[in-house]
Amino acid sequence: MKLPLSGYVLAAVLIAAGTAPAFADGAAVYNANCAMCHNNMAPKISDKDAWAPRIKQGTDALVASVIKGKGAMPARGGKPGLSDDDIKAAVEYIVSKSQ
Repeated sequence: MKLPLSGYVLAAVLIAAGTAPAFADGAAVYNANCAMCHNNMAPKISDKDAWAPRIKQGTDALVASVIKGKGAMPARGGKPGLSDDDIKAAVEYIVSKSQ
């Protein structure tokens, strides 16, 4: 089956417009939203001992903790505009820096 020329043009426009889902940059999300606390307060991003039991819970549990809030951290880290994908990317970044 051949697509008419207009089909190819539409596909090119959609690709150029960036309609593909953007993947969150964990480091950027962390630096913009999490670093203020986790660079200065417990658990600090580089504190492997503090993060070890949290990391054992798994990424899904950590993401759920951020979404719901835990201890002094409010839901979504106090940033209601953060998407679940942003949160997951930041969590994965923290884990990568805390193992």
